Amino acid sequence: MKRDKIIFYVATSLLTLMMLFSVSMYFFNHDEISTAFTSFGYPTYLIYPYGIIKLIGILVLWLPGLKTLKEWAYSGFFFAFILAFFAHYMISDGEHMGALMALMLLSVSYIFYKRIN
Repeated sequence: MKRDKIIFYVATSLLTLMMLFSVSMYFFNHDEISTAFTSFGYPTYLIYPYGIIKLIGILVLWLPGLKTLKEWAYSGFFFAFILAFFAHYMISDGEHMGALMALMLLSVSYIFYKRIN
């Protein structure tokens, strides 16, 4: 049980660091992210709400309880990472591996979240 908790906390911590880096780019490097969103064909007005939703999702993953919200957060991150992978892959900007790594960390975090609960 202790090993499962350690794996969960390490995977979730690494995922959190990735998401915090991503959100910091959304808020503090808006011009570069606007260019990326435009190259994907996404509207730039989604940048700030998407960053806020990512922060809320990470917060929900760390708060105790909230089992239903955790399932929704894991699901939302899963679809976001899948879509990010294909968006980066389709425009060939070389950033698709970050989305794949986030997806793997999310999977490990979810599996071990289910094991310890």
